Amino acid sequence: MLQRVVDATGGVLDHTTTAQLSNPTLCTEWTVRDLVNHMVGGATMFAVSAEQGSVPDDMLGQLTGGDNVGDDPKGAWATASQRAMTAFEAPGVMDKMVKLPFGEMPAGVALNIAIFDVATHAVDIARATGQHVTDTELLENALAMGRQMIGPELRVPGVFGDEQSVDASAPAEDRLLAFAGRRL
Repeated sequence: MLQRVVDATGGVLDHTTTAQLSNPTLCTEWTVRDLVNHMVGGATMFAVSAEQGSVPDDMLGQLTGGDNVGDDPKGAWATASQRAMTAFEAPGVMDKMVKLPFGEMPAGVALNIAIFDVATHAVDIARATGQHVTDTELLENALAMGRQMIGPELRVPGVFGDEQSVDASAPAEDRLLAFAGRRL
């Protein structure tokens, strides 16, 4: 699933123009560029946690609040996502505990959080740029992971909004976004 979410996100970014980086997204406080920056910081953070067990404090501030993409958001995503792929494919990594800013957990749980987060943001970016994420199986898996991980305690401003109402027969993109609290 990690490879599929990396590929789907890369496909969306490959069809995102420089002018579209300033487009607003369903994450109402973030533009497309802001979301790419968040995903690059997150992919790097998850990679470092898989490699080292935790992210050094001096690095964490940059990854969660700094400019992680510079003048090349697509290239930054390619680099960060490849690092995450390599880190999570390393022998024994899934047997490790990793420490992230929101807690210590098995690497497999961290991986599921990353897949849910990136899949959701890939759809956010797709919507903001007139595209679609067409890997329905990926989106269904991301939604299932989200349903296992996101409880009421995370439904607070700046994290996840309240789940929005959407028809059960709606496309997977809509159901994933509605679960994440996006107003469609």
